[in-house]
Amino acid sequence: VQLQASGGGLVQAGDSLTLSCVASGRSISNYGMGWFRQAPGKERTPVASIDWSGEFRYYVDSVKGRFTISRDNVKNTVYLQMNSLKPEDTAVYYCANGRSRRTRFRTNEYDLWGQGTQVTVSS
Repeated sequence: VQLQASGGGLVQAGDSLTLSCVASGRSISNYGMGWFRQAPGKERTPVASIDWSGEFRYYVDSVKGRFTISRDNVKNTVYLQMNSLKPEDTAVYYCANGRSRRTRFRTNEYDLWGQGTQVTVSS
């Protein structure tokens, strides 16, 4: 059972990236999913979450209007579309599988974490 995140890279400020997180060994269709990030020397912080159906989506203030979380339960995949990237978005991004159908931003709401994908935004 694992989550595999991908799609990170080195981009310039203002560019876009789409992260993907594919689950294997477990269906994510009945669980909330989240994206978190960790900048160098800082704690892991939430970015966005989505409930099991995709109806409810939550974002931290710093990414509202720029990032979009989505999911495809058939493909067992959750996405994070990131637009208008800023240097302060530089971090390792982690996807996480929730313990319940609707999750938000507490790390203890999640019981399975991906390995992370690096996003670096240059100014």
